[in-house]
Amino acid sequence: MTLNRRSLLVASAASVVTTMLAACATGTNTRPPPIVFVHGNGDTAALWTTTLWRFESNGWPRDRLRAIDIPYPLSRDDDTKPQVGRSSTAENMAYLSAEVDKVLMATGARQVVLIANSRGGNAVRDYLRSGSGSGAAKVSHAILCGTPNHGVYANPKRAPNAEFNGAGAFLMGLNAPQGPNGDEVTPLVKWLTIRSDNNDKYAQPDGVWIGAKGMPTNVTFEGPALKGAENVVIAGIDHRETAYSPKAFEAMFRFITGKPPVSLAVAPEASVVLDGKVSGYFAYAATGVVPTNLPLAGATVEVYAIDPRTGERLGAALHSKAVGADGLWGPFKADPQARYEFVLAAPGYATTHIYRSPFPRSSAIVNLRVEKLVEADKDAAAIVVMIRPRGYFGLPRDAINLDGKSPPGVPSGVAGVAASKLKLADGASRAVIGVFNDERLVGRTWPVANNEISYLELMY
Repeated sequence: MTLNRRSLLVASAASVVTTMLAACATGTNTRPPPIVFVHGNGDTAALWTTTLWRFESNGWPRDRLRAIDIPYPLSRDDDTKPQVGRSSTAENMAYLSAEVDKVLMATGARQVVLIANSRGGNAVRDYLRSGSGSGAAKVSHAILCGTPNHGVYANPKRAPNAEFNGAGAFLMGLNAPQGPNGDEVTPLVKWLTIRSDNNDKYAQPDGVWIGAKGMPTNVTFEGPALKGAENVVIAGIDHRETAYSPKAFEAMFRFITGKPPVSLAVAPEASVVLDGKVSGYFAYAATGVVPTNLPLAGATVEVYAIDPRTGERLGAALHSKAVGADGLWGPFKADPQARYEFVLAAPGYATTHIYRSPFPRSSAIVNLRVEKLVEADKDAAAIVVMIRPRGYFGLPRDAINLDGKSPPGVPSGVAGVAASKLKLADGASRAVIGVFNDERLVGRTWPVANNEISYLELMY
């Protein structure tokens, strides 16, 4: 398809969006409603990149799409007890509330649309049910993608104060009947849930994916569905794909606008500018590290164009920056056809080489996380990790290989693993190829002896 043809599709999509505004615009504002996207447990705003691109490709203005970063994205083990490096349900909800107010102030809109994956849906439901008392008035539509609304398990005797216990006080409170029909959703807001038929690792009858194989979870495949919502089932998708896949986007777009999107594809831009935040980990003295979305001042980032066949650098760095207090590593004007290596370094971390597919559109949420080498990997000559942030690896569902072999650590059955680690005994610098369905990445190995690690990060 030519760029002109794609431009015509985008123009047509913009016309569709304008036409549907009578149904979802607020006040006298005739622009599409602003959308706030909320990521899941331990994740970052960056996971919404391709979803934002699809909205933009169907005419949604970029300045009305906002993906937020929860500073401490992991839930507490016990929601009632402070735990450093993690956030409570109340803190999660309060952060979302503040972000909604910022978006309303910036756009002049009266209401937003909220779209959340997994734990993000807990914050949405909490905000709309109990928030500042006015949350529901500020939201027209709420879309929950793979949110474990009835828990990843339901047992009052097993960690009863855990956020994801369906028999715990938090989720029992959210699921208490509301409105004249006894619904599980807050009235006056339009609700959609998107779930898998049976491939969501956190909606399983057995506790294998929560570290309790053989234990009944008392949760079914229908756990993410809610009484009073429109509940959509998409066969075969995994926990993250309930939010980040093309089919999930199609369901979202149709729910908000009342019409299907013109295209599920990402329309390329002629000029691409990339930026994002560098973050790291919160270190515990005794229990390891947990990820944060806090800016990592003092980190350095270099960007190299690479040969798509070998992963070798094509000259000097095209961009180099020492990260300041805001954590931003850009802006970087990118070639939408080029492949890049991002090199991250920071005190206390491994030098992290990240290889990516081309970026067809601009993005301000190309977030980068500096990694640490774990003790168990330091006996290897080189480490290469293939990672899929927006979904899991499923066998035999997907065609996957890493360095010409079946990816290590990926079991057959329910898709529940997002990373495959290759430990190499040979330290010589060479190309490593990772394939996931139609996406192919080429990177290089770097020596563990020099505290270096390679990541092949899939886009789709």
